Parts: sequence; C-alpha cells; structure tokens
Amino acid sequence: MRDDDFIAPDLPEDIQAEDLDIGARAQLKTLTKDNADYVAKHMARASELIDENPELAHQHALAAARRAGRIGVVRETLAITAYQLGDFTLALRELRTYRRITGRDDQVPLMADCERGLGRPEKALELARSVDASTLEAAVRVELAIVKSGARLDLGQKDAALEELRIPELRRDKAFEYSPALFASFAGVLEELGRDDEAAEWFALADRAIEALEAAMAPGELESMGIVTERLETDDAEEDEGVEFDGSLEGVEDASAVQGAAVEAAAVPEPDATVEAAASESAASAESAASTPEAASTPEAASTPDAGAPDAVAFDEADALFGDALFGDDLVADDTAGEADPAQRDGDDR
Repeated sequence: MRDDDFIAPDLPEDIQAEDLDIGARAQLKTLTKDNADYVAKHMARASELIDENPELAHQHALAAARRAGRIGVVRETLAITAYQLGDFTLALRELRTYRRITGRDDQVPLMADCERGLGRPEKALELARSVDASTLEAAVRVELAIVKSGARLDLGQKDAALEELRIPELRRDKAFEYSPALFASFAGVLEELGRDDEAAEWFALADRAIEALEAAMAPGELESMGIVTERLETDDAEEDEGVEFDGSLEGVEDASAVQGAAVEAAAVPEPDATVEAAASESAASAESAASTPEAASTPEAASTPDAGAPDAVAFDEADALFGDALFGDDLVADDTAGEADPAQRDGDDR
C-alpha cells in the first residue's frame, strides 16, 4: 500500500538538528548530511510534541521514517509515537523491526504491553519470558515486571500479579528512577487483592521515593523520559547507587519479603486461557519508560503541510516502500502478515 498523499508536517524555523539527542544523531551518520539534518529535526520535533500533541508527534516520526527507514532509532521513535496514540499493531511491528535492526531487547517491555493492548495477555507473558531478565538493565527489568504483572491481572491472576513484582529492585532503602512506578504498581495489586492498608503504605512509599529523587537533584533537573535517550555502553560503567530515603513500612505484614536487594521471585502458574486479538486503532510510552499505561486512547492522527525538505538532496517519489523485506527482515507471520508498512517508502538516501 502506498501513501503518496502523505505530507510531512511543517518544521519550526528555530528547530535544529542539534536539538536531537546526541546518541540518536550518531545513528544518523550513515545518511547524507542534508538528509540526516532533515531526519534529526523531525525526530527532535516529535520528542518535543510527544506529550502535548502525540498525533502531530507521530506525523513528524513518520516523516523521519520515510527518509531513514533503515535506522533503528528512527523506527523506535515511530513505534513509541504509535504506542502513545494507542495503535498497538503499528507500534508492535515497528518495535519488532527495531529489535531486528539493533539486536537490542530494551523495548521488549513495550512490545509485551502492545500485546496486552491488543487483548493478548498470554502472548505478552510469552514474549516477556523469551528474554533473560538478568541481561537487561535494571530499569528495563522493572518495566518488564510491571507489564507481566499487568498481564496477570488481565487474566484474573491477582496473586500471581503480585509475585511478578517481587523482584530484587523492590527495595525500600533506596530510591531509583524506576522505584516510584514499581512501588505504585505493587500497591495497585495489593489494592486489587483487598489489602488496602498495605496498599496505602506502598502508595505512600512511592510518594516518598519521588520526594527523595527530587531532593537529590537541583531544582528543575528531574527529567521525564523522552522518546530518545542516549545509550552509553561501556564495560566499566558504574552502577547507579540510588538515593537513600526513609522507606520504613511498619505494620506491613510482608515487608520482610522486600527487605534489601535480594528478593526471590515466587513461582507463578502458567496461564491457560486463550485470549483472541482485539483490533486497536492508533498508537505509541517511552518513559518511562518508567511505567506502561493500562490502556490508551485513539485520537485521530493530525497532518500538516510539508516544509523543511533539504534542497541539496533529490528524493525519488517513485522509490519502493521501505518495508521490512527491504532490510532482509521477514515480517512475523502470526499477526503482521498482509499488513502494509506504515512508513511508506525506503528513504535512506545516501
């Protein structure tokens, strides 16, 4: 399917390629300079708009993808904006492509949550179990645990949902960037189980973790997760020490289960229900990555006139679509067969 009527949205005059995260810009170096700048501007604009206008952010991400479909971070950005819109089918397909291009598992939690959004909690659990959690960064492990817990709740397995969150990162003596979301998720499951007093303790603990993190930073420096974050991979990278804070949970009957950093995960039953896929309409969340939403709305995508295309680079409008097959990536057959690639052309103009 072609979308020859697509018009890239306008770029503000003050937007610069340098506004994009430096790590993401580095991945665009295989493109010509003019094309790399054009793509970087659209990606930077998408990052700016993701919260206030996700529809327009998605259009900018699509404009970038039409010119740089072989770049992993570009496909990742398109996936995140689609997820934000609630188009879980598109988001899942783009995340699969991102994973094949980069070989990274850092977006597996978002992929699993897309399966939940499509009404397939069992597939979400299967996908989550397909990766070795010990190989993931702590923040990603936490996101994965939260998604797995949500999938258990989708299946009505409340006790198992609680056990999914009993991970080493569920500690009350230090606050990490992922701690508030983890504590709040744990509290939410306790609430589902009718253990309201304990839930209140953990909700309070999440609030204290936020306060501790904010206090540890200079005013205005606490950042929320954007679409793109720089990835620095070094052998001698120091582990995040966290922020110490008062995490006492007096009166919580199972507080000992989360004392310290080594909490054993209890065995959880295998799901036996079969959930059929539900169609979902528009998609995209990054931050937080920190937590994943239970559901997303599906606003209509906005489109605005094109501007900012580099004069120095000629783009052949008759180019083939930039489908996965053009990268040597075979589409996953089970639920993506027959779907057209949303970013409609192979635009890696070199």
